[in-house]
Amino acid sequence: MSTPSRWRALTHHHLFWPVAVLVLLLLVNVPFTPDFFAIKMTGGHLYGSLVSIVLFGSPLILVAVGMTLVIATGGIDLSVGAVVAITGALACSYISDQSDQGALSGVLLAMGIGLLAAVVCGLWNGFLVARMGIQPIIATLIIMVAGRGVAQLITDGQIITINSEPYKLIGGGYWLTLPFSIFVVAVVVAVTVALTRKTALGLLVESVGGNAEASRLVGIRSRRIKIMVYVFCALCAGIAGLMISSNTSAADGNNAGLWIELDAILAVVIGGTSLVGGRFSIGGTVVGALVIQTLTTTIYTIGVPTQTNLVFKAAVVIVVCLLQSPKFRAKVFGAKFGAKFGPKSGSGSGAKDGGKPAAAPSGTAATTEAAPQMEVS
Repeated sequence: MSTPSRWRALTHHHLFWPVAVLVLLLLVNVPFTPDFFAIKMTGGHLYGSLVSIVLFGSPLILVAVGMTLVIATGGIDLSVGAVVAITGALACSYISDQSDQGALSGVLLAMGIGLLAAVVCGLWNGFLVARMGIQPIIATLIIMVAGRGVAQLITDGQIITINSEPYKLIGGGYWLTLPFSIFVVAVVVAVTVALTRKTALGLLVESVGGNAEASRLVGIRSRRIKIMVYVFCALCAGIAGLMISSNTSAADGNNAGLWIELDAILAVVIGGTSLVGGRFSIGGTVVGALVIQTLTTTIYTIGVPTQTNLVFKAAVVIVVCLLQSPKFRAKVFGAKFGAKFGPKSGSGSGAKDGGKPAAAPSGTAATTEAAPQMEVS
């Protein structure tokens, strides 16, 4: 393959723009922090800005991975922030009541209670969406509002602090010189990719997101698929809640996971998954979450005033989303640039890449009528 062909294939990859923006954001930090890319070994642990980005971005990656599957079915989950707060509150509340907070059995039971509560929240969301037919944004808004209050009821409106070394490991501990949370995220992402790309599950999720009614008519249990993805999303949020409360050794029902649902949705969009449902990209979501966390780190590195950092963050996200739009690039930089760096159309890409099916060669009669195609992206 020639160099131009390789470059064209690279720029047509759906992860090209998210990765390009991530690299650019990382490089922006170098003038302000010359040793930004340096990784040091201290006390048997690896430290550095890159390690910190992955460490503090781990909860967001978890929530965003779960959100990806929900969005792929054409839904949305606004309750993940409240689920984060509820899970952390239950776990820390149980541990704080133990005479020995360092007992492994007590910590495991506390984690189980928190994750069970997260699963119940996911079942409730899935029931309202799939069985009752309530719009996802309204169904999940219920727990988003009420769940935060439940978390504060669990903590009596106070910040519960604990002193448990086993629990501290989840979000603030190290293993094999790396933060333990990185291994947790790696396992969750690997299992998700294996289930959605190595089995038919991913195709079923995309089918439901593309056209739930058509999927039901061909025998796919779309309601079960929807309930499953909401439960999985809540479970991911629950693990993130354990991670956040573990990192601070405290549960804050009011601020834990506050607005993480919005960052998760942004990460999914930046990763290339359409909000209308259908095709999704777990790898793109992970990159999108790292972009969000790197942007947060960059804001503090370059000294953006605290009162304007949200505006700065929103502006950068808008630029990232616009750069991923072939229509925007074509209008601003010209049609040739938009076609060169946009997704392929035709030429064998077919419906998979969003392009139109190639026309039959002239002089060749079609022997059968083309089967109708379902739009999934």
